[in-house]
Amino acid sequence: MQYRKNRYGEALSLLGYGCMRLTRKGRSIDLEKAESEIMAAFRAGVNYYDTAYLYSGNEVALGQILEKNGIREQVHIATKLPHYLVQKSSGLDRIFDEQLRRLRTDYVDYYLMHMLTDLAEWERLKSLGILEWIEEKKRKGVIRNIGFSYHGNTDNFLKILDNYDWDFCQIQYNYLDEHTQAGAKGLEAAAARGIPVIIMEPLRGGKLVNLLPEEAKKALARSGRGWTPAEWAFRWLYNQPAVTVVLSGMNSLKMIEENVATASDARAGAFTEADHAVIEQVRQLIRETERVGCTGCRYCMPCPKGVDIPGVFRSYNAMYAESKWSGRWQYIQNVAMTKEPTFASQCIGCGKCESHCPQGLPIREKLKEADRALRPLPYRLGIALARKFILR
Repeated sequence: MQYRKNRYGEALSLLGYGCMRLTRKGRSIDLEKAESEIMAAFRAGVNYYDTAYLYSGNEVALGQILEKNGIREQVHIATKLPHYLVQKSSGLDRIFDEQLRRLRTDYVDYYLMHMLTDLAEWERLKSLGILEWIEEKKRKGVIRNIGFSYHGNTDNFLKILDNYDWDFCQIQYNYLDEHTQAGAKGLEAAAARGIPVIIMEPLRGGKLVNLLPEEAKKALARSGRGWTPAEWAFRWLYNQPAVTVVLSGMNSLKMIEENVATASDARAGAFTEADHAVIEQVRQLIRETERVGCTGCRYCMPCPKGVDIPGVFRSYNAMYAESKWSGRWQYIQNVAMTKEPTFASQCIGCGKCESHCPQGLPIREKLKEADRALRPLPYRLGIALARKFILR
């Protein structure tokens, strides 16, 4: 495992563990499976573990696993303040204290303002006394590093970056988002200020692996590199010295093994002109097929009416990245045949999902579009019959 340093010289593993996608068993985290995977990553040298207040059950699971195995002091925990839930200054301590209990720790190594999208949100927190609160927590040592995770445009990222002496930041960044959100400009701006950058969504919610168009897969194979699609995406990131840690939502031992091998081998500046040309070709092929830029992060969930928004969009994109049959079959399996209906047609247009979407997607409009494509009349009739006789 390779390591890059934070502002204070501490070594952070190049590969970080994103806990948002820990496997679930029913409504709970599959704790046995999660422990096996987290400990495999730890033994391989991963020392950065990212979770959040709103990742249902994840803080609790991570805390239990770290305590049980006696490795709390050997890892860095990153978690996040859901600032949008804080209406009074008293809410800061209430949420933070709850997080310490969940994580079974008395300090957090990396604490983020979760999902800032513009400067106004940070200014609102300042009006509630967040600066004094941070100063107190850092003085007591219960927060070691303060940062923010970001979903918004480049201009607002730069404004937030310049508004406070941040210890680190976290951005969505991958070869599809090189010039969107904070983008390469934001990445380099943070690096120029000596601010470590943590990368989320390196695979665009799996899009750069599972939903690559066939022509894109062929382009990667023709390169002769022998790298998997995931490896291409990670190596593109590791090639950039401004990247400090790349988070991966790993939920299988095979995935951990592959990602660790890549993080141990890839070097900054190792990408050749030919490698960049391959990535550019793949980028163009993806853009030709994409219908909705959904990463599957699930911030839009739960829908008040039960619509499986990420599931619908994943199936819709698969229709064009793979085949119409593949996308519709995914829809039948993962959306249409659930015990409780989760159809896009259940949307009442309340807009709650759009207010939480990090990508700023017009979800209501795209749901209607996706529903028309995924459920033409023959499919609607077939699904209705199947639900009637199979889900009785």
